Amino acid sequence: MTPKAKLCIIFSKTKYGDTYDCVNFYKQPAFDHPLLKNHDFHPKIKPTLARTLQNSDTSAANESSGIWLKERGCPFGTVPIKRITKDDLIRQRHIPPPEAIAYEAPLSNTNNSSDPKRSYISSQGYKLAIVQIPNDPNNKFAGAGMSASLWNPRIESPQHTTCRLKIQKGSDSLQAGWRVDPTLYGDTKTRFFVHFQAGNTHCFNTLCPGFVIVSSKYPVDGVFDPVTQRGDKKVLEIAMFIERDLANGNWWLLFGESNEQVGFWPQRIFNNLASFATSVEWGGVAYSPPGVSEPPMGSSCFPIGDPNYDAYCRRLNVLNDNGETVDIDKTTVRVDDSDRYGVMDVPHWRGGKYQHMAFYGGPGGFETLC
Repeated sequence: MTPKAKLCIIFSKTKYGDTYDCVNFYKQPAFDHPLLKNHDFHPKIKPTLARTLQNSDTSAANESSGIWLKERGCPFGTVPIKRITKDDLIRQRHIPPPEAIAYEAPLSNTNNSSDPKRSYISSQGYKLAIVQIPNDPNNKFAGAGMSASLWNPRIESPQHTTCRLKIQKGSDSLQAGWRVDPTLYGDTKTRFFVHFQAGNTHCFNTLCPGFVIVSSKYPVDGVFDPVTQRGDKKVLEIAMFIERDLANGNWWLLFGESNEQVGFWPQRIFNNLASFATSVEWGGVAYSPPGVSEPPMGSSCFPIGDPNYDAYCRRLNVLNDNGETVDIDKTTVRVDDSDRYGVMDVPHWRGGKYQHMAFYGGPGGFETLC
């Protein structure tokens, strides 16, 4: 009698209790997207990118390369896909609606962090405290980047709070950053997230098809730990970049000072972002549904302009339509609720290139201990 063959299942566990199945590259959820059925992508795919990292400051970088419990990530040819748990089902149930924004016209001042009357209204329960390059149909951005400090503001279900880099054109947008939302037991973790919106479709991480993972060691939805504590002398942060492949229009996510290629959003799933972006945002976003108090953001305190006490995004930069990294000076600030959140825009934090800094944060509807 022939013995039954054993099914070999490859998976990796992290120090934080997450299990990632090492899924064959061609079997990952991204390729369930109807527009990606006849793709020609492969595990060795590399982007054609013009970015040359201008600043190699790694003193504060935290790339979370040591999250794995044993071996470092998955074998080549496979990608880590997080195994669904009860926590994930709860978080998925509380995923907010798409971020449709309606707001008052901004005041004319730019780079103004001292205007307490600046006020906007966000629909769908979102509150923003951001630095932005406002939408202009004449803008042609091939990407953007930042280094963001890592925090873990304490929130409650069904709130969430985020630090993000966002690029957009029309109804299409791409985001990457860190996000905190509640688990089944009420505790919270700071997690790496990606998000895209293409027309009426919007999706976090790999909960729906579209984002093609190529990295075997940096998982989407992975935990950042440790994070910054207010007053720390050494700030923990992560660098991230979203960049358009000038050869084929795919949008790549690069992670950490080493420019690890995490994955990409294929051009073919977009309409507006099939070409260049027209607006960019950096900063904090908080969400709570109607009737629920707003959550803290960033360090949970209003910014005072000190990177050891404030949440921040630094080295703000964009890529022009030739893929060249350029400094930005003409930015505006936006705060949806100045009683609960704040933002400070400092284009020239220190001497030299790429020193644009955005400080943001606030207690939300909670009492502040700052």
